[in-house]
Amino acid sequence: MQPRHPRTLPRHWLMTDERMGDRLWDALDALPRGAGVVFRHYSLPLAKRRALFAQVAKLARRKHLLLLRAGAAPLGRGEAGTHNARCSCRGGVTSRAVHDMRELAAANHAGVDLIFLSPAFSTRSHKGAGTLGPLRFAQIAAQSRAPVIALGGMTPMRARRLRAANLHGWAAIDWWLEKPGRC
Repeated sequence: MQPRHPRTLPRHWLMTDERMGDRLWDALDALPRGAGVVFRHYSLPLAKRRALFAQVAKLARRKHLLLLRAGAAPLGRGEAGTHNARCSCRGGVTSRAVHDMRELAAANHAGVDLIFLSPAFSTRSHKGAGTLGPLRFAQIAAQSRAPVIALGGMTPMRARRLRAANLHGWAAIDWWLEKPGRC
């Protein structure tokens, strides 16, 4: 299924959170032009979250990054859409995190533009959590009506392993922090 939006959806994504600290800026710098960012930072008080979002949005404009806000509270100018929000920006891109077939069915029903399917592989963000692995990932991704972004322990090499699995792109936190540069 094609997204509702004429703009091509990015293939490389950064998922942000407060654990990144000041390394957030290094990760944003490592993103290729035209990549995507899901701005999370859920635990920050709203005023601080909005101030940080404004700084990220400024950099996103310079690098032509697609910036999605996670959560329900609008954060300000620069939002190109929403992630895991029940309401979306008018005309913006909508994405959802999906972990199983039930969640995928709900996302398909909602008509979201982009699916973040996880955890593809083991990840430091969710130590000890079960993973989908390539086979289960492919089974779920095949049922998606929207482009699928792999999340969870992702690297460019692991994305190549999933290429045949209806994969549009991949997202990471650690990879952009530890191995910035080439995708």
